[in-house]
Amino acid sequence: MKAGLLMYRVLVADNYPIIRMAVKNLVEQLDNFKVIAEEATGIDASLRAEQGDIDIIIMDLAMPPGENGLITIKRIHEYFPNTKIIIFSSRSEPQYINQAIYNGANGYIFKSSLPKELFHALKHAINGEKYLDNNIMVTKKDLLVIKGGSSHFDLGNYVALSKREQEILPLIVLGYTNKEIATKMFISPKTVEAHKTKIMQKLNLASHADLLHYAVKHRLVDL
Repeated sequence: MKAGLLMYRVLVADNYPIIRMAVKNLVEQLDNFKVIAEEATGIDASLRAEQGDIDIIIMDLAMPPGENGLITIKRIHEYFPNTKIIIFSSRSEPQYINQAIYNGANGYIFKSSLPKELFHALKHAINGEKYLDNNIMVTKKDLLVIKGGSSHFDLGNYVALSKREQEILPLIVLGYTNKEIATKMFISPKTVEAHKTKIMQKLNLASHADLLHYAVKHRLVDL
């Protein structure tokens, strides 16, 4: 790093280690960016962001099995608005790109693009600007979605859940035990059980099967 430059701390989240390594190597070609953390799931990226030392998150939109990346973006943006989010994904469908930006992402880059696209996204992000991959064509309809005119995702009563309940929900769906969730969240199994009870009550659900159906219906998880 050159003397006098501000160092931006980066978290890379992707379920493939080789992708995380490649992104880290690219990011650190820039003088004032340093990858200080790597995670393999959206939930773990969200939990890592809670430590308050991440300036930019570069994450895939789909890291199955786990939480839908669009949900992760929304929660991180809501609770950590100063943390910039750049999506680095193979998904090119307009509805996913639009919703990612609408939910709070600062940039969207295709994995098939040249490295310069990621560099552009990083530089725009630190200046508080949005950046879309040069290969993305934005229509007037897309702009309406991005600006909040409509949404492709109906979350139902999910929005009534607390931040912690939102983080625990996909882990329950994926079959994690109370002890495993407690270890990941640094809370007690008893607290996990209390959160599970509240989740079921708020969503008006009676069983794990009901919760799985709800999560799939509202696209809260990628299985």
